[in-house]
Amino acid sequence: MKTYRIGQIVPSSNTTMETEIPAMLQARYAEFPEERFTFHSSRMRMMHVNPEELKAMDIASDRCAVELSDARMNVMAYACLVAIMAQGDGYHRVSQERLQNTVKDNGVDIPVLSSAGALVDTLKEFGYKKVSIITPYMKPLTKRVADYIEAEGIEVQDSISLEVSDNLEVGLLNPENLLEHVKRLNHDGVDAVILSACVQMPSLPAIQRAQDQIGKPVLSAAVCTVYQMLKTLGLETRVPNAGHILSGVKPQA
Repeated sequence: MKTYRIGQIVPSSNTTMETEIPAMLQARYAEFPEERFTFHSSRMRMMHVNPEELKAMDIASDRCAVELSDARMNVMAYACLVAIMAQGDGYHRVSQERLQNTVKDNGVDIPVLSSAGALVDTLKEFGYKKVSIITPYMKPLTKRVADYIEAEGIEVQDSISLEVSDNLEVGLLNPENLLEHVKRLNHDGVDAVILSACVQMPSLPAIQRAQDQIGKPVLSAAVCTVYQMLKTLGLETRVPNAGHILSGVKPQA
């Protein structure tokens, strides 16, 4: 049996990534009994999703990366999508390189991902050129996320903003409601729907059901993070009931 240490750099008010990431990876145990995962986090202070707090939080990610590297993770993820996207187009590359170098300066070489990078990289890998998205953000932040995705060459056809600014409240949103929200979303002609373009908005219980409901791939920032973690670890990208991305199918792009 092999145990993999999963490290996450999370906002201090985030409650979802430490729920959904373990849920997905532990759901693999029946099919992959030789695997085990342990989960470890370091936190950056953030209570409200606004540009000032996002900037301050991003600076703190270096400290978090060092702390997690002390415990010798097998893979680490900067688990806040909008903190990256709010800093400007393509910033996930800057952040990941900086954190990777920070970890190396601590004497270890651990792969560092980001949820923002995982989302756009996965969309590209699967050849999804047009998407529609649901976010919990205020409309200006949703536009920033859409602009970021579009700067990566992926069209955002439609978006729904739930306009919840308190990050704790975002974590308390009922994922069942996403099954109704997706009905209001214009997803005609898109390649995929991003049911939660936010790692704090819970969506895992609704991913497969929304996909079955609309008949096209449904994913989330958390699903894409797990997909890229599994790829990085050299493991099969399969999680039951987590949508097309984690069905084990190979990308056609």
